[in-house]
Amino acid sequence: MIRHRPFGSGHPYAETEDQRVPARPLDGEAVELRVRAAPGTASVVCEWVTDGGPPAELTLTRVQRTEDGPAAGGGHLAGAQARALRAAAGSWSVTTPPLAAGRRYSYRFRGVDRRGVTRTSRWFHVTAARWSDSGGKLLVRGRDRVVPGSVRWLADGDGPLRVRFALELAPGAHVVGFGERFDAVDQAGRTLDAVVFEQYKSQGAHGRTYLPMPFALVLEPGAVWGFRIDTSRRTWYDVGASEPGRILVEAEVGPDGELAVDVYDEPEPAGVLRRFLDDAGRPEELPSWVFRLWASGNEWNTQERVMAEMDRHREHGIPVGVLVIEAWSDETTFTAFRGARYEPSEEPHRLADYTFPADGPWPDPNGMVDELHERGIRVLLWQIPLQKMRPHPRHQAAVDARQLVERGYGVKEADGRPYRNRGWWFPLALMPDLSSPEVRDWWTAKRAYLVSEVGVDGFKTDGGEHAWGHDLRYADGRRGADGNNLFPVHYARAFGDLLRRHGKAPVTFSRAGFAGSQPHGAFWAGDEDSTWEAFRSSIRAGITASACGIVYWGWDLAGFSGDVPDAELYLRAAGAAAFMPIMQYHSEFNHHRRPPRDRTPWNVAERTGDERVIPVFRRFAELRERLVPYLAEQARRALDGPPLMRGLFFDHPDDPAVWRYPLQYKLGDALLVAPVTEPGVQEVPVHLPAGDWVDVWTGRPLAGGREVVLPAPIDRPPVLCTAEQWPRLSPVFDI
Repeated sequence: MIRHRPFGSGHPYAETEDQRVPARPLDGEAVELRVRAAPGTASVVCEWVTDGGPPAELTLTRVQRTEDGPAAGGGHLAGAQARALRAAAGSWSVTTPPLAAGRRYSYRFRGVDRRGVTRTSRWFHVTAARWSDSGGKLLVRGRDRVVPGSVRWLADGDGPLRVRFALELAPGAHVVGFGERFDAVDQAGRTLDAVVFEQYKSQGAHGRTYLPMPFALVLEPGAVWGFRIDTSRRTWYDVGASEPGRILVEAEVGPDGELAVDVYDEPEPAGVLRRFLDDAGRPEELPSWVFRLWASGNEWNTQERVMAEMDRHREHGIPVGVLVIEAWSDETTFTAFRGARYEPSEEPHRLADYTFPADGPWPDPNGMVDELHERGIRVLLWQIPLQKMRPHPRHQAAVDARQLVERGYGVKEADGRPYRNRGWWFPLALMPDLSSPEVRDWWTAKRAYLVSEVGVDGFKTDGGEHAWGHDLRYADGRRGADGNNLFPVHYARAFGDLLRRHGKAPVTFSRAGFAGSQPHGAFWAGDEDSTWEAFRSSIRAGITASACGIVYWGWDLAGFSGDVPDAELYLRAAGAAAFMPIMQYHSEFNHHRRPPRDRTPWNVAERTGDERVIPVFRRFAELRERLVPYLAEQARRALDGPPLMRGLFFDHPDDPAVWRYPLQYKLGDALLVAPVTEPGVQEVPVHLPAGDWVDVWTGRPLAGGREVVLPAPIDRPPVLCTAEQWPRLSPVFDI
């Protein structure tokens, strides 16, 4: 066996041991050709042909590369990631002569094993690309801010590949957007890209995101504007990092070499966002119950455990409004409760098709949901948009996999074979092509009984980042290059439509998305450890996602992975989350090892020995209940106005001081939040923009237009209210 994939796995940030590097070489650039060969291979030779001439032989050498896996103790997902890295070790490699634009190169590999048996690969082809002043068409809609003479096109022997151009950027400008960003609120002076990617933890350190968008809001002294690159392909940005006064944009293009840019000039930031949402899609209002406390734990894998945790909420007087059950399914179908007995079927099941043993993990799912509803708790179930193929599917999973393949319902490789997931999570799984309405209906019909009969209220639409490869094929006519980023949009839409069909609000809870995700449910910031740095990066994520039109956003407060957070981090995070669109806690699967790592307030209290945890958390949860009407009202306004959670620059674009406090934000029109994101802090500096403010904990009036130092006890994070709205909101704070 000799394996060579010119573009590797399609991983946007990592090379593989069997690819061409670079995959698309430039004029005058040599390439490294890598192959994976079967054990026992003694030698590998590359036959290299230029313009159909006689082949030259290039001898490959064996290379052993090592990869550093995730740190031990990082949870079950970290273990899966480490196994994937270990499996990629070892290859053969050779470097070619420099390639010249205008010439065509062909190559194949010939391997000989220790017994003298020869195996030969198929032929591969490559041409060198060159940047030039022509080759495509750039259309600017709105004011033309493209720097004259900056447009360049990259093309190889098969046509255009990319366009590069510069946008004007005034001195002192601030640039916010590009989707959910963990590293900084203001991207001025930074470089980044926009491609959907699952960065398991430490997103801020890597500059990667689940939820990118090719849109940015530009705030210049005395002016506000924004731009959208009208593409679902990958884009790159250099925001004044290389050339002050320039936003350098690079974008992949299709075979026609065309790209459109929308420029939005408006007098204030909310107007720019409104224009963008006119193009990308407007958020849809969700019911007010989404603003109550969400509770979740990946080890809550039985009905008894779920109800016990909800009982603990009641015993401690901590109100909870939403329960997310992750570990409910058999995790081969994601349609059947674990332990249920039933016959496999080509048609969607009904609740009556299942028998739930009294001694099983879920003896009465319908009764459980009914009881939770009686307690005022809504229920979401976890989903993954994959058909697992490891271990080999049996029973209903085998039926589902066969239907997916035989009906051609999966995303496909370029040669028509079903795509198999190339990522480290659920490797080799099949992926339904949710760009097709027919496939969306087929996939969700298998889950319809969960809504119509069991009565669940929504779905945690986890994953969504599993489409790798520029040449995949989608039913809507797109290829991987322009279809992969849209997969999570179709995914959330599919489950939202399922809920609507059965009279439910389209409450989905996703981490992945792209431009066009705004109308499809709620989002959370993905996987993170319990650290102060992760706390800070999550706040940045909320501010930047909201700046791109995501209304319903939250995070795993105080992190979901690693050691249980100490009491200070947990309560500071809870205090901040109480003043965010979605307040929820969650914990990663830890193989049921003791002591548990649940992020429930009682477990954190027990693990830390800190008596403050439960009463302070209870106070935040009770306050959250009283905030629900305000949050619902302000979310309704955010559908066509400024975001619900928004950086101070939205309301005060002409105040230069707001940029010195990037983690401060407004929650609706009335509240200003200054989260405490460092340990050992008893008071914090807070910037008050112009206007009259009131400290919500004391009722003390404060004049704006200055910095003040406010006390920050553990149970009272600095929060201010506009004086104008204080009379109606003071009862929320018991004043």
